[in-house]
Amino acid sequence: MRYWLFKTEPSAYSFDDLERDSTTPWSGVRNFQARNNMLEMKLGDQGFFYHSSIAEPAAIGICEVVREAHPDFTAFDPKSEYYDRKSKPDKPLWQMVEVRFVERLPHAVTLAQMRDEPRLVGMALLRRGQRLSVQPVTPHEWNVILELSRA
Repeated sequence: MRYWLFKTEPSAYSFDDLERDSTTPWSGVRNFQARNNMLEMKLGDQGFFYHSSIAEPAAIGICEVVREAHPDFTAFDPKSEYYDRKSKPDKPLWQMVEVRFVERLPHAVTLAQMRDEPRLVGMALLRRGQRLSVQPVTPHEWNVILELSRA
């Protein structure tokens, strides 16, 4: 199993939305590196659901990949904000996975807490200029964040 971080603005789609919906397609990703990360995901991989672009960004829950990468339908819809005229159903540029709600963390782990934790010094999320909406998390980082959520 591999671990990931799924970053979203709660005003667009929140962890409450995922809990209500049970599953959701992780669509609208328009960065090749983030897309490539989704191409590496396998059924059962888990991820932190991370709220960004808020006063206190934080990992707040866990989700699980329940459908591996497949073409992102929003790229083909001219009415979608994620439409890409270069992406065609027979030659898609963009992919998405589907994730399901697993559980809320006992306590949200804020970006500030992660930055203050020496054991997370190499984490992708904490690198300067890191803006990927889908990024890998090492098993060590996963365990440290779970530990912080229980503190």
